[in-house]
Amino acid sequence: MPFQHPEETSYGQVVERYVTRTYAGLPRYLVLNGGRFLSPRWWHTTRFTRHLLNDAAAITDEELEALLGYEWRSRLTASWLIGVDRRDRFRARIGDLLLASEVCYSGSAYCFALARLGTHADAEILTAYLDRYLPRTDLRYDQPAALGALLRLDAHLGTHHADHFIQPEGLWDRWVQALVHPRDHPGCTPAEQHRRTNLQLDFANGWTRP
Repeated sequence: MPFQHPEETSYGQVVERYVTRTYAGLPRYLVLNGGRFLSPRWWHTTRFTRHLLNDAAAITDEELEALLGYEWRSRLTASWLIGVDRRDRFRARIGDLLLASEVCYSGSAYCFALARLGTHADAEILTAYLDRYLPRTDLRYDQPAALGALLRLDAHLGTHHADHFIQPEGLWDRWVQALVHPRDHPGCTPAEQHRRTNLQLDFANGWTRP
């Protein structure tokens, strides 16, 4: 997919307004990527989340498309805004970007958006991603975020899409075994991926109507 600066599509201000707006000297995309806002002890959490909620409601579909057509910072931020506002018309676009995996860091935001949309169609996209990328033990992409999102959707929908990935000696185990750090590292368990996704979504559910 081609990259295009928003200025080339008459949306030159969207990066400054939605992506690089700062909080305690940190741009929004960096706060989202690092998860700092998830801590109530961060002094700027209330202001940050209020602005994120307001911008998720205010940004237009055309502005979101401009951000999704640019680099990872813009795609990451746009995906969070889509997820917070549950704009399901972007499902296919988010799914295409996730499966393409063109840029770093933004994949976890795609997974957040799909988990927030919360339907069987979103679970199918995450399943397709894991079917494609878990066998690639040479790639460290967004397999953990995708598994966490899928586990969340399974719990919400009463489905079992993730079961064949996390069975003993299954695709998840084989992917983790190929990592440099030990397989039994607590951050590599399906339960930990589920917990991280739940933390993000439960926090987001506290901002918006279910």
